[in-house]
Amino acid sequence: MPRRSNSRRTASQSANNSKSDPKAGRPFALGYGLAEGEKGPLSWTWVAKKMSGCRTFWVATVHPSNRPHVMPVWGVWVDDAFYFSTGRKSRKGRNLAANPACTITNDHGEEAVIVEGSAEEMKDAAALERVATAYKKKYKMDPRSMNEPIFVVRPRTVFGFIEKSFPKSATRWRMGQ
Repeated sequence: MPRRSNSRRTASQSANNSKSDPKAGRPFALGYGLAEGEKGPLSWTWVAKKMSGCRTFWVATVHPSNRPHVMPVWGVWVDDAFYFSTGRKSRKGRNLAANPACTITNDHGEEAVIVEGSAEEMKDAAALERVATAYKKKYKMDPRSMNEPIFVVRPRTVFGFIEKSFPKSATRWRMGQ
């Protein structure tokens, strides 16, 4: 299971501390010819690298009428979780207030990471400071300056694949299982 509250892992630290990384397996995708067995799944370090290196992400939320809503966002991967900000009155913000379930994807479909989880507003000052530091480095701005909520999405299930090696690289991580 990935470290959560007290961890300060970056993508490079993740590479050096794989003993706490979630176990990689195969997604269930009948008819896709996915490889069986342990050879070929992607590493958790690969996920951290792809999420840390991405500039624009896609967040899918659920509208109260049960239809999906997808929008691009800026965000950072810190402590094995995804952090982003959005206005309380935005459609994303209102959707998350009604139903925190969401999916985050990177913007590189040929090397895709799909993170499923629930968004919760961050209140922890130390975590917010780490997130602000990462935002400043990446986007040259502090998300706290907008006076809007900063959300954390801790992965429940993560999927990853590389298009060129799809049957061999398709990987699923389930947290806490």
